[in-house]
Amino acid sequence: MCFKTTPKLNYFAMTIDKEFYKEQGYVLLRNYLNKDLITQIYTETRQVFAEQIKRVLQRTVDIDDKKAFEQAMYAFFAKDLQCFMNCGKQVNHLLSLHRFGTDEAFTKVASALGLDFPVISNRPTLLFNSPHLATRKDYWKLEAHQDWRPSQGSLDSITAWFPLIDCDTQLGALQVMPKSQYFGLLKTVEYGYYGEINERELKDEDFVQLEFELGDVLFFNALLVHRSGLNSTDDVRWSVQYRYNNINEPTFIDRGFPSPFNYKPDGSVLVPGFPNQADMFTALNK
Repeated sequence: MCFKTTPKLNYFAMTIDKEFYKEQGYVLLRNYLNKDLITQIYTETRQVFAEQIKRVLQRTVDIDDKKAFEQAMYAFFAKDLQCFMNCGKQVNHLLSLHRFGTDEAFTKVASALGLDFPVISNRPTLLFNSPHLATRKDYWKLEAHQDWRPSQGSLDSITAWFPLIDCDTQLGALQVMPKSQYFGLLKTVEYGYYGEINERELKDEDFVQLEFELGDVLFFNALLVHRSGLNSTDDVRWSVQYRYNNINEPTFIDRGFPSPFNYKPDGSVLVPGFPNQADMFTALNK
């Protein structure tokens, strides 16, 4: 099975094997991303959860003590699922996360791979996957799927996936099926929120198991079949993905730039009676 990696690149003078990407559907760039920026995202993410862990569990946890922090995450998840989910939403709105997605580290590669007018497909996604942090299996391990189904953007649309920590086979690093972008859109067992492909029609030997160190990033065509590996540890798999469309792709133009994403607020007041005058005075005059 073919497997392609590329050494660290200069954003302004990169040489990516576009032919390999075109044929195989993916390229893994080793030691490419700015590790300080990744660490900033990882740190801020844990800080968000730590704030609510302190309130809900009535204890302060050191975010740099990986084992203690993740054990506190599991206890927080078990005690207050709604608040845990709220934290999950907040970390997906981190400024550091959004800034990084428009960094030249990503836009230059997207252009080099053929997106001559790249745009962001949808909001970035920061994932923290563990069977201890999920109410059902597909919330921590995605079976074979294609990212194009939930986005339905340009046919050359790209996903960029990278971990916030070293991510090996034991932690459930991604598995990809080379050349599967040419299969077109495959039927799914059920749509759910991502569209699981019937794995009985796929061969395990056709998947390539990838492994990542901090700073590595995988770029792949959104129609490439891929799946989560099995996280056989007690640790959380922390990762980020960005998705990009190409405004100039002919079928995207012909289809009128469709987008299935509907971002709208719930108009109800989530915390009844809040805020009152006293709340506002205290908040604005501290």
